[in-house]
Amino acid sequence: MVTTLKNSGDQAEFPARKDGPFFAEEKEGWKGYVEWEKYPEKKKQGAEVLSQYDFPGPPEFQFAPLPKTNPILEGIRWKQYHYAIGGALKEYPDISWKYVQKEKSEDMIHVLQFPYNGEPPRSKLVETEITNNKDHFVRNHGGIPEIDEDTFEIELDGLVNKPMKIKMSDLKNEKLFPRQSTTVTIQCSGTRRIEQIDLYPGDGDELINAPWGEGAIGTARWTGVSLRSVIEHCGGLKTSERTSDQDIHLEFYGADTYFKKGQVMNYVVSAPWRKVKYDEVLLAWEMNGERLPHIHGYPLRVVVFGYIGARSCKWLYRIKAIKGPSQAPVQKKEYLYYTPQIGKHNVKYSNGFSIQDMPVSSAIMTPLDKEVIVHDGKITLRGWAYSGGGRFPERVEVSADGGSVWYEVPYRRLSKKYWFGWRVWSLEMPVEYEGWLEFCCRTWDNALNTQPTFVRSAWNWDLHVTSSCHRIKVYSVNRNRPETAERLNYLEDKGMSLLPITRPLEMDLESDEAYDAEMEAQGGRDPTE
Repeated sequence: MVTTLKNSGDQAEFPARKDGPFFAEEKEGWKGYVEWEKYPEKKKQGAEVLSQYDFPGPPEFQFAPLPKTNPILEGIRWKQYHYAIGGALKEYPDISWKYVQKEKSEDMIHVLQFPYNGEPPRSKLVETEITNNKDHFVRNHGGIPEIDEDTFEIELDGLVNKPMKIKMSDLKNEKLFPRQSTTVTIQCSGTRRIEQIDLYPGDGDELINAPWGEGAIGTARWTGVSLRSVIEHCGGLKTSERTSDQDIHLEFYGADTYFKKGQVMNYVVSAPWRKVKYDEVLLAWEMNGERLPHIHGYPLRVVVFGYIGARSCKWLYRIKAIKGPSQAPVQKKEYLYYTPQIGKHNVKYSNGFSIQDMPVSSAIMTPLDKEVIVHDGKITLRGWAYSGGGRFPERVEVSADGGSVWYEVPYRRLSKKYWFGWRVWSLEMPVEYEGWLEFCCRTWDNALNTQPTFVRSAWNWDLHVTSSCHRIKVYSVNRNRPETAERLNYLEDKGMSLLPITRPLEMDLESDEAYDAEMEAQGGRDPTE
């Protein structure tokens, strides 16, 4: 019997099951972890439970205004999936929110409450070259498991010569595994999605395609052990005449529970061996010299250098060497890039390609879009620039006229180069004109890649990878112009504000005498013959 649900994320209002299967936690000391991938019958039971409910649809925020709230979106349906499965999972929407409040800054923009998606305020993100842990964006796909490091072990199986389980204490034993620290930028493929949504709406996925701004990116110094070293400890890969190491991918299993089209599963993705063998896949337990925060995957996560953030699996508990990419839904059916001709009328998984390396991109973080800037002939802009796949930003350019004339950011105003990290930048842009101006920026990486000019050039049905030139509109007020300076001084003397510019001034704009003199100088309003 199908239960129709209210559009409420309150567990107290949810019609909890009184009978049926109980999905227990898998291991002692591992709270919130239910193993689905090893038990097909359990997955089938989970799907049967979900089929008994008529869950509410996703909120409409592409053809309707976003709520002016924080959190912006609540994630009601996703909470209800957890309530329906029951057991320990029903508590994890609340538990996860407590970690947000504990581990993230108070001024985070909560794009989606559950599963948690959050980004820092625009200006704050580029204050430092390395992102503070509390300000680093979060894109989670499920609840936050609570795993005791003392009981933690990671399983390695599949196409390795010696399948084994390794305890955390052994991973941290530098006699067994050399330690590695690398500065890496992680970027969500949804960064700047709001620009696509505002112009051309697209897919509303099972998990809400969060309306990200420019802050779904962050840079940290990650510490752990190279996955290559761990695979070597397991005797290396098991190859054959039919399977070379170039065919092998490493499949990562996360302890969080994920849902897709009525099915229940663990979060599973993969990366190819060619990334692993060059020490570009790290099993990390530290973030910027501190213990990995729970919200970022404690006790162990993957960091795949230069790849889309979705491949950097959190709460890692299993690595399986397999032939070819993972067939799990997150790898096979999500994070796909389609042509602009693809949409709801014809979309298939097979006509999109999998997003891996992140393309070159950049963003202006200050000023903000629609901001009024009072200046003396120069406006200071600050932002970030990034390119994935082991390429790095070589040059950043900014335009004040929508993209006709470009100014290069001096190299002295760019932060340090990293193979797998961003560069933050600033520029004092000469600005003579007043009124609405369109600023945009673009980046060139060391392979001479740059950004598409317009959003439409890079629009795709799944609303991923907004890599076009980032554009903002600002209202310029130049104090160097005598009439502007006179008006600003008058407003200051009278205690009146220029803001908002859409509100008329509560005063006459000039005296009758000044008006008459100006009209005489102009020859009047009308022609004389």
